[in-house]
Amino acid sequence: MSCEKSSTETLDEQKSSKDHKANSFFDVYGPQAKADIVFNKPEANSTLNLQDVQGLVTWVLADGFMPSWAFIKVMCFIPFFACFPLVSLYLYQMHKHLSFLEYTKENLCLMNLQILPATHNKPLIPKVVMLYVPGLDASLYLSQSKVLKSFKECCGVPKPVLALRLFLFHGSCVSDGNQTIDALLTCKSKRKREVAENISPKITQSSEQGAEAPNKETMSFADLKKDIPFPISYYTLSDKELEENGYCYEQPEFLSTLPAPSGTPPHEVLALDCEMCITSEGFELTRVTLVDVEGQVMLDKLVKPSNDIIDYNTRYSGITCQMLEDVTTTLKDIQEEFLKLVHKETILVGHSLENDLLSLKINHKLVIDTAVLYKHPRGSYKAALRVLSRKFLGREIQDSDNGHDSVEDAKATLELALLKIKNGPDFGIPQSQQLLRRKLLSVLSDSGKGSSIIDNISIARRYAAELSHTIPVSSDDEALSKAIKEVRNDKVQFIWTQFAELYAYLRKQADDSEELNKKLAEMIALLTCEKQSNSRKSIKFDITPELKDILGRMNRRVKSIYSNLPLNAMLIICTGHGNTAIVQRVRKILSEQTDASMPRENIVKLLEELQAQAEVGLCFVGVKH
Repeated sequence: MSCEKSSTETLDEQKSSKDHKANSFFDVYGPQAKADIVFNKPEANSTLNLQDVQGLVTWVLADGFMPSWAFIKVMCFIPFFACFPLVSLYLYQMHKHLSFLEYTKENLCLMNLQILPATHNKPLIPKVVMLYVPGLDASLYLSQSKVLKSFKECCGVPKPVLALRLFLFHGSCVSDGNQTIDALLTCKSKRKREVAENISPKITQSSEQGAEAPNKETMSFADLKKDIPFPISYYTLSDKELEENGYCYEQPEFLSTLPAPSGTPPHEVLALDCEMCITSEGFELTRVTLVDVEGQVMLDKLVKPSNDIIDYNTRYSGITCQMLEDVTTTLKDIQEEFLKLVHKETILVGHSLENDLLSLKINHKLVIDTAVLYKHPRGSYKAALRVLSRKFLGREIQDSDNGHDSVEDAKATLELALLKIKNGPDFGIPQSQQLLRRKLLSVLSDSGKGSSIIDNISIARRYAAELSHTIPVSSDDEALSKAIKEVRNDKVQFIWTQFAELYAYLRKQADDSEELNKKLAEMIALLTCEKQSNSRKSIKFDITPELKDILGRMNRRVKSIYSNLPLNAMLIICTGHGNTAIVQRVRKILSEQTDASMPRENIVKLLEELQAQAEVGLCFVGVKH
């Protein structure tokens, strides 16, 4: 018989040792030990950010560093008769691990021992629930704190969090909601210099050399998907990004892509490019091209516009009068062919695809847009496809006097998208600005923690890890029901969910032009009032009965989650940002202003106030007792 232990026995022993180590802390603390969170006094001019909130989660559940703004306090209860004999043993065992130990005669008389911050206290926090509540800024919370009393009862006084920065004119809050979620659910750290150089040397190549796209001859698309930092769905536009980049994906007169009959589309990814000419009714479709991930052309047809052509737009479209002479294919014909290839589950890749889908008159929401994917250095601008191709693919396109070639353009957008997918979101960003990104749920999984993400299907798919539970929901009531179920699941240590009803209400209010104009007039009057010119006050909204009902339901949902938490579990409520819906609407009014009844300087002042208010979110943290 061999004297060496089998690998299975060794792994079992290691697991047993880890379990014993974790349990030993419970043994030291006692079965009635209580954990609590204590906030350090903030430094002058310091404000928490979303990474600080995320850091609390990684410290409690994974191998993150202890945050500077908070620590876990543990109260251990020890039988009185055992107190004195054990004191020296406790001090001996604890002084090696604890930052400091509070121990007084009074504590012993009360039969307890207080232990303050230590990383080894972490086993006492068995579960963390992170609840995202966009739209609840400090002003709204303070004015409705009685309605939202469960927030304070469960989690105490909130901490202000600088959630995002909004830029007044040339920047934008284009993806503020998505950026907030990304900041909470994506762990980011600076790359070590040698790691950054090894991970993606293509980024450092000169524009003339370009970067190589994944070699489709040696690597299949299935193989490519096995070794990528984030799933392909991570790069698709969110609903908010679709709306803010001009995608008309809910036009009633448009046709919509349909679910694949088998549930799985024959083409997971297709690149699309269209060419248009100018008719008496504006731009109309003249050519449609679809290319698959292998670079094979799946569809390439000319289309006869239904109205008289005024300008063939040859310099850009490549379409001439002779090319369309014998063409009989109509828009309806090409729509039928298109919908046979592109299903609801198909990811369409293209450059500013909102124009292509508009010309096709087709609704489709699953989109990777290289004009959004590759950020322009100047923020609000979009890089031209020919510029991206020259810089990252090392080849010139769209440089012929004969106009653009939709096959060439479609292949270029596909290769650019594959470069991002293969190398990660930081591809194309200067090394000095690169960050190492990992999904929070993957980081927790590495530490042996189970997780569940409960959100709309877009968010759930984008941020789920391989071993996490992905639970798509479509309402706050459904999110609550699923969250309570996961809270009771002992195999799950981290739960993410979102209550979106409040922000949906704020967006609806902002979209009501008549009511919005009345509110803006009232706000401007308040801001320009001489009596308040020397004091800055938060802008307050009228609390409608509907809003009060929404806040009341939110309060009850928070209480319900907390009441179902196990002992010592942590609840984190993060608002992320305030009412950015009205910020976007006011910015649009400012850029399109034709009504002289509201002086521009007053609108600018109002926008500044609204943005400042929306930038500061709230973070509530509590431990179940």
